[in-house]
Amino acid sequence: MTHPRNSFVKSYRFPITLIIAIIIGSIVGSVLKDRAVVFKPLGDIFLNLLFTIVVPLVFFSISATVAKMSDMRRLGKIIGWMLVIFIVTGIIAAAVMVIGVKFYSPAEGLHIAMNHGVNMEKVDVGQQLVRTLTVPDFKDLFSKNNIFALIVFSFLIGLATSAAGESARSFAKFLSAGNEIMSKAIGYVMLYAPIGLGSYFAYLVGVFGPQLFSSYVRAALLYYPLSIAYFLFVFTFYVWLAAGTKGVRIFWPNILPAAVTAWGTGSGLATLPVNLEAAKRIGLPEDIREVVVNIGASIHSDGSSLAAVMKMALLFGIFGIPFSGTETIVSVVLVALLCGTIISGIPSGGMLGELLIVTVFGFPIESMPIITMLGTLVDPPATMVNVVGDNVSGMLVARVMNGPKWMEKNAN
Repeated sequence: MTHPRNSFVKSYRFPITLIIAIIIGSIVGSVLKDRAVVFKPLGDIFLNLLFTIVVPLVFFSISATVAKMSDMRRLGKIIGWMLVIFIVTGIIAAAVMVIGVKFYSPAEGLHIAMNHGVNMEKVDVGQQLVRTLTVPDFKDLFSKNNIFALIVFSFLIGLATSAAGESARSFAKFLSAGNEIMSKAIGYVMLYAPIGLGSYFAYLVGVFGPQLFSSYVRAALLYYPLSIAYFLFVFTFYVWLAAGTKGVRIFWPNILPAAVTAWGTGSGLATLPVNLEAAKRIGLPEDIREVVVNIGASIHSDGSSLAAVMKMALLFGIFGIPFSGTETIVSVVLVALLCGTIISGIPSGGMLGELLIVTVFGFPIESMPIITMLGTLVDPPATMVNVVGDNVSGMLVARVMNGPKWMEKNAN
């Protein structure tokens, strides 16, 4: 019989290794200060490996999964429930931050001199939609900047392979083999994660530490604890709804590598390979995890919804506008939902979301730098919540699609 302590160490060994590496890197960065920039190349290697692997990973994982699905009605239901859950969780995230800023306004005592403006081109919504869903040339698909267009293309290839039937059998096997190979490749990349993340944190703390901890202190004191509480308690509640106490026990040791990678890299896309591996270890059915986690990386961001509300509250306070009233709060929640779902999938979506905030409420364009800086400040926990929220949403979809015993069914 396995001793409980040995079982705990085995389950959490890799996350603990990553956390120790990050702590060591942070200490080294705080000691070396600006000289810690020498560690940046080691961190960049890890980041570049993740970015390099993400394009073939998305293509093979989605196309192989869709190609194997003989039941297109199930695929439609997965996508339908996924969108419902994305919207509901986005609204809940926005509502949580609305309550937070009511108790602890991020703008109180904050004085910022706006010495420069921002020149923005007029946004053509139609063109943004075209750029999001498609690319003008096939070669443009092989870029992480066009990931949503790649997802659409991968779906088309998977659907066509499934529709072709027996004549496409060898191609379907190729897609499945490619998916398996990319999963193995992720494992090899993650062997380097402690060095890569430790080095990256040494660089971040050493070079940017003073700016990060001296700017917008009040806003950071609101966002960091609240987002971490959301991460720990709200996600635990969602997981419990999806899979009970057994699901909670399985979820946390497997999701931590994705969580710390998201915090360290600040990129949901770079964390996608790690997040897919976590979903596999948690036991999410393959069709659900490949659809929900892949698409969620582009269009589902609970952390961005939290941040959007705080950005709006900050500007309301700075310009002396009451952050109250049913109409105002409903508008804030809807704008946050747009920032955390639809707009997050558009290229340069963060900037477009900030422009939406400024234009919807009539703030001067000079206020753009304020919330842009704030977005950078809260990016690590926001990315962590974004990434883990995709996995949690997948578990909720599995609960709806496969019933309360979905985890046991998938294990058999």
